[in-house]
Amino acid sequence: MILFGSNPVGFGSARLVRGAVAGFGPVGSRMAAAVGPLKTKFLSAKIALGEKEEDLARLELPALPNKLPTNENKPSSPQKLTLAGFELPAQSGAVIDERSGRAIFEKDADRRMPIASITKLMTALVFLEHNPGWDATYKIRPEDKREGGRIYLFPGDTVRVRDLFHSSLVASDNIATLALAESTGMTEAQFVEKMNEKSKAMGLVNTSFKDPIGLNDDNVSTAKEIAIFAGQALSDPDISGATLMKKYGFQTLEGRKKTVYSTDDLLDIFPQNGVMILGGKTGYTDPAGYCFVGKFIDHSGHAIISVVLKSSTYKSRFEETHGLVNWIFNNFQWQ
Repeated sequence: MILFGSNPVGFGSARLVRGAVAGFGPVGSRMAAAVGPLKTKFLSAKIALGEKEEDLARLELPALPNKLPTNENKPSSPQKLTLAGFELPAQSGAVIDERSGRAIFEKDADRRMPIASITKLMTALVFLEHNPGWDATYKIRPEDKREGGRIYLFPGDTVRVRDLFHSSLVASDNIATLALAESTGMTEAQFVEKMNEKSKAMGLVNTSFKDPIGLNDDNVSTAKEIAIFAGQALSDPDISGATLMKKYGFQTLEGRKKTVYSTDDLLDIFPQNGVMILGGKTGYTDPAGYCFVGKFIDHSGHAIISVVLKSSTYKSRFEETHGLVNWIFNNFQWQ
């Protein structure tokens, strides 16, 4: 037997050493692999042979590492350069760094709140998974009428799916959004079920939907979770491209010309000081207040998703978003 101090260790097989070392978990497993075929070095080890002791080789084990290896590829979140904070008047808000997925600004960001027409971003995501074809058509029915917002479409209008999609995201048209959902061949209830399934698949535990439009005040989420699904939506070129249009024109199959206008006033402000907007979505109902979510990128390619919920006025949601985005890019440094 080999003697390590006063503790005997069996010499018959390297498997014993590798097995023992592997007992340290992930570190041990790597050590066991490193031991491989046991190597020896002539030192003053001793082997007991009856009552005689003779010099022989002893096992030389690799040293335990001082610490677990780090994942050098894991993106780090930006670092705040100053102690100055940002006072957000809106009831709730968040800014998420797109690369790391970490929140770099929060105000009541885990509070469940109505999200109004921000809902339409999830509607668009689900629609794209069930798109019947951009040139498919849908005829507006009397039962498709919904109140709220400016009305562009009327019963009897036959509209291409492409035009419904853009009317929903450019002008936040409620009738177009419902028609878009039903153009997939699903009922409104079936479509909403798909929205909730997608929400769960994305790991959103505080987000749920009752309609595809946002008029139902039980369409709820948090600022943080909105940033997650809005970030995914605004990374899609069809969705982001539509939300960046200041206006969109089309013609119904009956020949009626339509022009719909964006609800996003920030399209008139950005780009500014090296910062561009990559898309956004407004929302408003009385319980939800004035809301906005947008994706922004600076000249170095650092992207953020900004969420402002329950601002007090039509203009204040844009002013607060503008101020928050500028503050983030002026006060944080990316590695």
